[in-house]
Amino acid sequence: MAPSRDNPAPAPLTVVDHPLVRHKLTLLRSRDTPTAEFRRLLREISLLLTYEVTKDLELRTVAIHTPLEAMEAPMLEGKKICFVSILRAGNGLLDGMLDLVPAARVGHVGLYRDAATLRPVEYYVKLPDGLAERQVIVVDPMLATAHSAIAAVTRVKQAGARALKFMCVLAAPEGVAAFRAAHPDVPLFTAAVDRELNDHGYIVPGLGDAGDRIYGTR
Repeated sequence: MAPSRDNPAPAPLTVVDHPLVRHKLTLLRSRDTPTAEFRRLLREISLLLTYEVTKDLELRTVAIHTPLEAMEAPMLEGKKICFVSILRAGNGLLDGMLDLVPAARVGHVGLYRDAATLRPVEYYVKLPDGLAERQVIVVDPMLATAHSAIAAVTRVKQAGARALKFMCVLAAPEGVAAFRAAHPDVPLFTAAVDRELNDHGYIVPGLGDAGDRIYGTR
Protein backbone atom coordinates (compact mmCIF):
# COMPACT_ATOMS: atom_id res chain seq x y z
CA MET A 1 0.00 0.00 0.00
CA ALA A 2 1.35 3.42 -0.95
CA PRO A 3 1.87 6.00 1.83
CA SER A 4 -1.05 8.38 2.40
CA ARG A 5 -2.02 11.11 4.83
CA ASP A 6 -3.69 8.49 7.05
CA ASN A 7 -0.87 5.94 6.57
CA PRO A 8 2.35 7.93 6.19
CA ALA A 9 5.61 6.25 5.23
CA PRO A 10 7.60 5.11 8.28
CA ALA A 11 10.51 7.18 9.50
CA PRO A 12 13.82 6.27 7.85
CA LEU A 13 16.18 3.48 8.80
CA THR A 14 19.78 4.73 8.63
CA VAL A 15 22.62 2.20 8.50
CA VAL A 16 25.84 3.97 9.46
CA ASP A 17 28.34 2.04 7.34
CA HIS A 18 31.40 4.26 7.78
CA PRO A 19 34.60 2.19 7.36
CA LEU A 20 35.64 2.82 10.97
CA VAL A 21 32.26 1.63 12.23
CA ARG A 22 32.42 -1.50 10.08
CA HIS A 23 35.96 -2.30 11.23
CA LYS A 24 35.18 -1.84 14.91
CA LEU A 25 31.96 -3.82 14.58
CA THR A 26 33.90 -6.78 13.17
CA LEU A 27 36.18 -6.71 16.22
CA LEU A 28 33.14 -6.37 18.48
CA ARG A 29 31.51 -9.45 16.95
CA SER A 30 34.49 -11.73 17.48
CA ARG A 31 34.07 -14.24 20.29
CA ASP A 32 37.78 -13.83 21.04
CA THR A 33 37.39 -10.13 21.99
CA PRO A 34 37.81 -9.87 25.79
CA THR A 35 35.45 -7.90 28.03
CA ALA A 36 37.64 -4.81 28.43
CA GLU A 37 38.21 -4.56 24.68
CA PHE A 38 34.51 -5.14 24.00
CA ARG A 39 33.61 -2.19 26.25
CA ARG A 40 36.16 0.06 24.56
CA LEU A 41 34.97 -0.84 21.08
CA LEU A 42 31.33 -0.33 22.03
CA ARG A 43 32.17 3.10 23.43
CA GLU A 44 33.96 4.07 20.22
CA ILE A 45 31.15 2.80 18.00
CA SER A 46 28.55 4.63 20.07
CA LEU A 47 30.46 7.89 19.63
CA LEU A 48 30.55 7.42 15.86
CA LEU A 49 26.85 6.55 15.72
CA THR A 50 25.94 9.53 17.89
CA TYR A 51 27.76 11.83 15.48
CA GLU A 52 25.36 10.65 12.76
CA VAL A 53 22.22 10.65 14.92
CA THR A 54 22.77 14.25 16.08
CA LYS A 55 23.67 15.80 12.72
CA ASP A 56 20.32 17.63 12.51
CA LEU A 57 20.48 19.37 15.90
CA GLU A 58 19.29 22.97 15.69
CA LEU A 59 21.81 25.80 15.94
CA ARG A 60 21.65 29.48 16.84
CA THR A 61 24.18 32.23 16.20
CA VAL A 62 25.99 33.96 19.07
CA ALA A 63 28.56 36.73 19.26
CA ILE A 64 32.05 35.71 20.47
CA HIS A 65 35.57 37.07 20.38
CA THR A 66 38.41 34.96 19.01
CA PRO A 67 41.96 36.02 19.92
CA LEU A 68 41.93 38.04 16.68
CA GLU A 69 38.45 39.55 16.26
CA ALA A 70 34.74 39.48 17.02
CA MET A 71 32.56 37.11 15.04
CA GLU A 72 29.14 35.45 14.84
CA ALA A 73 29.38 31.68 15.44
CA PRO A 74 26.95 28.73 15.77
CA MET A 75 25.98 27.05 19.03
CA LEU A 76 23.35 24.45 19.89
CA GLU A 77 19.83 25.81 20.27
CA GLY A 78 17.12 24.86 22.75
CA LYS A 79 17.04 22.55 25.75
CA LYS A 80 19.78 20.00 26.31
CA ILE A 81 19.41 16.75 24.36
CA CYS A 82 18.38 13.65 26.32
CA PHE A 83 19.79 10.13 26.04
CA VAL A 84 17.61 7.32 27.40
CA SER A 85 19.32 4.01 28.10
CA ILE A 86 17.43 0.73 28.14
CA LEU A 87 18.97 -1.05 31.12
CA ARG A 88 21.24 -2.79 31.44
CA ALA A 89 23.03 -3.09 28.13
CA GLY A 90 22.12 0.41 26.98
CA ASN A 91 24.55 1.82 29.54
CA GLY A 92 27.38 0.38 27.47
CA LEU A 93 26.61 3.05 24.85
CA LEU A 94 26.29 6.02 27.17
CA ASP A 95 29.99 6.72 27.81
CA GLY A 96 30.76 7.28 24.14
CA MET A 97 27.62 9.37 23.68
CA LEU A 98 28.47 11.56 26.66
CA ASP A 99 32.02 11.99 25.40
CA LEU A 100 30.48 13.71 22.39
CA VAL A 101 27.62 15.52 24.17
CA PRO A 102 28.74 15.90 27.80
CA ALA A 103 25.90 18.27 28.77
CA ALA A 104 23.16 15.84 27.70
CA ARG A 105 20.52 14.78 30.19
CA VAL A 106 20.25 11.03 30.81
CA GLY A 107 17.26 8.84 31.55
CA HIS A 108 16.90 5.13 32.19
CA VAL A 109 14.21 2.55 31.46
CA GLY A 110 14.80 -0.77 33.16
CA LEU A 111 13.45 -3.81 31.31
CA TYR A 112 14.28 -7.50 31.38
CA ARG A 113 13.18 -10.13 28.89
CA ASP A 114 10.96 -12.92 30.13
CA ALA A 115 12.74 -16.09 29.07
CA ALA A 116 9.52 -17.90 28.13
CA THR A 117 7.60 -15.19 26.27
CA LEU A 118 10.55 -12.97 25.18
CA ARG A 119 8.37 -10.04 26.28
CA PRO A 120 9.81 -7.13 28.31
CA VAL A 121 9.00 -6.64 31.98
CA GLU A 122 9.49 -3.10 33.32
CA TYR A 123 11.20 -2.70 36.70
CA TYR A 124 12.57 0.87 36.70
CA VAL A 125 11.97 4.25 35.02
CA LYS A 126 13.74 7.54 35.71
CA LEU A 127 13.53 10.32 33.12
CA PRO A 128 14.53 14.01 33.06
CA ASP A 129 11.94 16.77 33.10
CA GLY A 130 10.92 18.70 30.02
CA LEU A 131 11.05 15.84 27.51
CA ALA A 132 8.54 17.60 25.27
CA GLU A 133 11.14 20.31 24.59
CA ARG A 134 14.11 17.98 24.13
CA GLN A 135 15.37 15.77 21.35
CA VAL A 136 15.40 12.28 22.89
CA ILE A 137 17.57 9.39 21.71
CA VAL A 138 16.67 5.98 23.13
CA VAL A 139 19.58 3.53 23.03
CA ASP A 140 20.16 -0.22 23.31
CA PRO A 141 22.97 -2.20 21.63
CA MET A 142 20.58 -4.72 20.02
CA LEU A 143 17.24 -4.46 18.22
CA ALA A 144 16.31 -8.14 18.13
CA THR A 145 12.62 -8.88 18.67
CA ALA A 146 12.20 -5.12 19.35
CA HIS A 147 9.90 -5.82 22.29
CA SER A 148 12.08 -3.91 24.75
CA ALA A 149 12.68 -1.03 22.33
CA ILE A 150 8.96 -0.70 21.61
CA ALA A 151 8.10 -0.74 25.31
CA ALA A 152 10.81 1.79 26.19
CA VAL A 153 9.85 4.23 23.43
CA THR A 154 6.18 3.90 24.41
CA ARG A 155 7.12 4.76 28.01
CA VAL A 156 9.19 7.76 26.93
CA LYS A 157 6.34 9.02 24.73
CA GLN A 158 3.98 8.70 27.70
CA ALA A 159 6.40 10.96 29.63
CA GLY A 160 5.89 13.66 27.00
CA ALA A 161 8.68 13.14 24.47
CA ARG A 162 7.78 14.14 20.93
CA ALA A 163 11.10 14.31 19.04
CA LEU A 164 12.44 10.77 19.32
CA LYS A 165 15.08 8.61 17.68
CA PHE A 166 16.26 5.07 18.40
CA MET A 167 19.91 4.04 18.13
CA CYS A 168 21.40 0.55 18.28
CA VAL A 169 24.56 -1.22 17.15
CA LEU A 170 22.90 -4.26 15.55
CA ALA A 171 19.38 -4.92 14.31
CA ALA A 172 17.48 -7.91 12.95
CA PRO A 173 15.02 -7.51 10.05
CA GLU A 174 12.24 -8.84 12.28
CA GLY A 175 13.03 -6.22 14.92
CA VAL A 176 13.14 -3.40 12.40
CA ALA A 177 9.74 -4.43 11.01
CA ALA A 178 8.15 -4.73 14.45
CA PHE A 179 9.57 -1.42 15.67
CA ARG A 180 8.45 0.47 12.56
CA ALA A 181 4.96 -1.01 12.86
CA ALA A 182 4.70 0.13 16.49
CA HIS A 183 6.48 3.50 16.17
CA PRO A 184 6.48 4.54 12.51
CA ASP A 185 7.32 8.13 13.50
CA VAL A 186 10.65 7.27 15.18
CA PRO A 187 13.79 7.16 12.98
CA LEU A 188 16.09 4.16 13.46
CA PHE A 189 19.91 4.29 13.40
CA THR A 190 22.15 1.22 13.46
CA ALA A 191 25.58 0.04 12.37
CA ALA A 192 24.22 -3.09 10.63
CA VAL A 193 21.10 -5.12 9.94
CA ASP A 194 21.97 -8.80 10.32
CA ARG A 195 20.41 -11.84 8.66
CA GLU A 196 17.70 -12.98 11.10
CA LEU A 197 16.70 -14.01 14.61
CA ASN A 198 17.27 -17.56 15.82
CA ASP A 199 14.76 -19.64 17.77
CA HIS A 200 15.90 -18.04 21.04
CA GLY A 201 15.37 -14.48 19.81
CA TYR A 202 19.07 -13.71 19.31
CA ILE A 203 20.41 -11.83 16.29
CA VAL A 204 22.54 -13.97 13.96
CA PRO A 205 25.33 -13.79 13.11
CA GLY A 206 25.19 -11.07 15.78
CA LEU A 207 27.67 -10.66 18.61
CA GLY A 208 26.06 -12.68 21.39
CA ASP A 209 24.37 -11.19 24.45
CA ALA A 210 25.56 -7.59 24.60
CA GLY A 211 24.91 -7.20 28.33
CA ASP A 212 26.83 -10.34 29.22
CA ARG A 213 29.76 -9.31 27.04
CA ILE A 214 29.82 -5.76 28.44
CA TYR A 215 29.77 -6.87 32.06
CA GLY A 216 31.48 -10.26 31.83
CA THR A 217 28.53 -12.10 33.36
CA ARG A 218 28.72 -15.19 31.15
